[in-house]
Amino acid sequence: MSDLIVVGFDTPDEADKVLVKLNGLKKEYLVDLEDAVVVVRDEAGKVHLKQSLNLTAIGASSGLLSGALWGGLVGLLFLNPLAGFAIGGAVGAGAGALSGSLTDYGIDDNFIKSLGETIPNNSSALFVLVRKVQPEKVLSEFAGLRGRVLKTSLSPEQEKRLQEALSGSVIPPVAS
Repeated sequence: MSDLIVVGFDTPDEADKVLVKLNGLKKEYLVDLEDAVVVVRDEAGKVHLKQSLNLTAIGASSGLLSGALWGGLVGLLFLNPLAGFAIGGAVGAGAGALSGSLTDYGIDDNFIKSLGETIPNNSSALFVLVRKVQPEKVLSEFAGLRGRVLKTSLSPEQEKRLQEALSGSVIPPVAS
């Protein structure tokens, strides 16, 4: 089961920096992210979402491959595999891009937008859906970021430890 963690920051670029650091920790197998979204609320109060997964591009590339394959096979039946390959690839890429843009993966976009409306202007928030984590190692990397926990599905004890790490307090060891 995944845990949702939403952390707010006072500057518009801080959530991006934290996500870059989380991706580095992911490469070290210290954290397993299911989904991550950065929300930035500009000076005018407009909310901008930055998805970590571009589903439109993923859908277009997979649609291009499958469409080209099927188009080439159908083109063989009509003795024109190159035309079938080109037409099938174009149709597949378009259909894949459309299905990718209509797909919502991970954290619900409506929830992200509604919570994003509550953060102050000229600030940011990071929404993370975490599958697995090495808490001691990850929390020590984020000590003193001056973020605040906005919403979480963690236990009260885990949430308290996370807030203490973000505020730069001493992180107590996990009770076994």
